[in-house]
Amino acid sequence: MKDRTLTGHVEASDFTQRSVPLTGRMARFPLTMAWWSVCSAMFFIVVSATLASAYGTANTLIGVVLSVITYASVNAVITRYAIRTGLSVSLFSRLLFGTTGSALATLIFAATAIYYAVFEGSIIAVAATFLYPSLNYKIAALLVVLYSVPLVFGSVQNWLDKFNGVLLPLYIAGVVATVSLAIYRYGYSDAWLSAGPAGGAPAGGWWHVYVAYMGIAILMMFNFDFARFGRKEDASYHALFNFGAPFYIMTYLVSALFGIFLVNTIPVQGALSEVSAVKAIIVMMGLAGLVFLWVTQTRINTANYYLASVNLEALGRMTFRLKWPKYVWAIVVGIIVYVLMLANIFQYLLAALAYQGIFVVAWVGVALAYMLRKAPSEADDAGAKEDGAYPAFNATGLVAWFTSVIIGVILTNIPTLVSFSAPATALSSFVIFASLLNRAKTAST
Repeated sequence: MKDRTLTGHVEASDFTQRSVPLTGRMARFPLTMAWWSVCSAMFFIVVSATLASAYGTANTLIGVVLSVITYASVNAVITRYAIRTGLSVSLFSRLLFGTTGSALATLIFAATAIYYAVFEGSIIAVAATFLYPSLNYKIAALLVVLYSVPLVFGSVQNWLDKFNGVLLPLYIAGVVATVSLAIYRYGYSDAWLSAGPAGGAPAGGWWHVYVAYMGIAILMMFNFDFARFGRKEDASYHALFNFGAPFYIMTYLVSALFGIFLVNTIPVQGALSEVSAVKAIIVMMGLAGLVFLWVTQTRINTANYYLASVNLEALGRMTFRLKWPKYVWAIVVGIIVYVLMLANIFQYLLAALAYQGIFVVAWVGVALAYMLRKAPSEADDAGAKEDGAYPAFNATGLVAWFTSVIIGVILTNIPTLVSFSAPATALSSFVIFASLLNRAKTAST
């Protein structure tokens, strides 16, 4: 079946087994609308408010600004590479780790996207039951999954961009309305700027905030799988704007300001928790607040469900030779998400993400070392050759990846060094892989 050009209609293909051809690329605006669905995640609002309560507003904002700079810089490299090659994370990982080794990277990517879908879905279910106490949480969670799964049956090119293009103005209007209503009802106080723990903000708290945001490095994988749909002539726009600093200012900094302001302005009974910002919105806005939260969660879950589905599809083909269509994998994702939503999500999710984050930042370090070593090679551009053209295991990549993961896990379990786990993991994976590449190059000359 041939791909159709974007002047007509693009074939509903997500190119799980091959690089995106030029005929499958998207124009600037549609790809921007599809990608910016990620910026409305309640996770970013919740995590910033939680960090501010532990380290203070000033430290949190410093850490967030440093994160914006880091993410924009790293993703500029990733974006240009993904656009140049058209590869996905799964296909690219075969170059780094071999076919069998890449299956683990694909699994981690899919699992993390599922976990975020669980978190975001749980947020809207909790909000609904908070507004309507008679509504059973299991029913609310099921309804969330039932409407979320069909949203990713279409392709990035022909559906997600249009859907999120409609929801983006609603999200922005909701943020403005929420802040305005909070000031109108409770008055404005600058106390939120000095929020923090009872004993005062700890020295160096900004570093802990910065490290916490490094744990969200899965967005770099998200970035990779969306950027591959960009046109080559738009590479600078995508690297600098769409996947660059403006996106992370909106996603991290604006979300942080929004979350910290809300939980310190709107009175909510009980101690600060992972859902304080959600409850604050419902307390103040009622049904309108639930609608706003539905918009935020639906936007981000289009990305979560989409990436979980296409990566499970790639994993199924790669590992079990299953040639199921994407919509079947979307249903599988929905079932998994629902089961996990019935667990105590807020108790276990962040701990699971912390360890998966170690694997992800190690992957990022190896990926950057590979991308920066030289211009993409013919092997990169080919990208999606038959599996037999790649070794089952690439020792160079696997040694760098797992060695750095071990370093990260060890540091994570040492209380005095836990704040260095993510940076040390990323740096060690980059250095080890670059060193092994140079040694192999020297040995071959």
